[in-house]
Amino acid sequence: MTAKRFLLKLSQSRQWIAHTVRMPIIPLIIPLILLGLSGSLAFIQPALSYNQKSFLWKVQSDFSIVYLLGSIHFLKEDVYPLNQTIENAYESSDKLVVEANINEIGNLNLKVLSDRAFYKNDDHIEKHVSPETYRLIKKESKTLSMPAELIRIQKPWLLALSFQAMELVRLGYAPQHGVDYHFLTRAQGKKKILELESLDEQLSLLSGFSDREQEQFLLYTLKTLSSMDSQVESMVRAWTSGDAQAMESIMSDAALQDASIAPIFRKLFDQRNLKMISTIEGYLNSSGRYFVIVGAGHLVGTRGIVEMLKSKGYVVEQL
Repeated sequence: MTAKRFLLKLSQSRQWIAHTVRMPIIPLIIPLILLGLSGSLAFIQPALSYNQKSFLWKVQSDFSIVYLLGSIHFLKEDVYPLNQTIENAYESSDKLVVEANINEIGNLNLKVLSDRAFYKNDDHIEKHVSPETYRLIKKESKTLSMPAELIRIQKPWLLALSFQAMELVRLGYAPQHGVDYHFLTRAQGKKKILELESLDEQLSLLSGFSDREQEQFLLYTLKTLSSMDSQVESMVRAWTSGDAQAMESIMSDAALQDASIAPIFRKLFDQRNLKMISTIEGYLNSSGRYFVIVGAGHLVGTRGIVEMLKSKGYVVEQL
C-alpha cells in the first residue's frame, strides 16, 4: 500500500488521520499529559468568572508584553467562551504564537511523512516491538475498531498517536474545539501567526527516537488508555482554576510512575523549553504584544518556562 493510498484510506476510516495529524504532535504522545482531554468536562462552565485565575501569564519587559497561555488541544464546543481574561489578552495582542501552525499540515512533504511514519515493503511493526507490546496493540485495535492493515505499517510513535486520537474521538472530543485551533482560526488573516517550532520539527523529534524509545511511548500509551478519562480530569480541573502547582504535581507523578519514560519526558519538555525560552526572549527584546500558546506542561515546574523566565529577571504575573 502506498503512502498516498494509506492516507486516503485513513481519511475514509472514521476520519481519524485528521484527528491524529492535524494538531500539534508532541502534546499527544503520552495520555497523562494530554492537557484538557478529559472524558467529562461537565464541571467546566461555559462562562468563567472574570476574577477566576486562568492558566495565563503576562511577561513584561521594557520593550514588549508576552502572554503565555497553557493550551488544551481537544475540547467540546460547550466549553466556550473561555475566561474573559484570556480573550482580552488575545484581543490586545498583535501577534499569535503557537508551537506549530496546524493549519500548515498541507505543506508537509508527503514522502517525508511517509518515510518517517510508515514501514515499507514487507516490514511491519511486529518486527520492531516485543510480543507483549504487539499483543496489547491487537487488543486495543479491536477495541477501537482500527483496521489491522493500517496498524501493521505504522511506526510505534505514530501508532501511539493514532490510539490516543481514536480514544479521544470515541469519548466525544474534537481538535477543532481545542484552544490552539480556536485562536488560529480567529487569527487567520487578522493577526500575524508565528511558530515556536514547526510541524516538521515535531515530526523529526518523534521519528528520531530509537525503536526502543518508540516502543516505550507506545507501550505507555497502551497501558494507560483505559484510565485516560479519570487521569486527565484532574489536569483539566487544574487548568480551569489556573492551579499551576496542581498541574506540576500531576505531571511529576505521571513521570515517576514509569522510570523508563523519564528520559523521554526530558526530551519532550526540558530540552524544548530551553529553545522556546530563547525565542520568547527574542519577543521580549522586540516591540509589540505576543499571545503565545504552548502545552500547559511547558509552563509549570522549576524547569518550566514561567519559572525560568522569572530566574532571568523578567516580571511574570499570573492573570
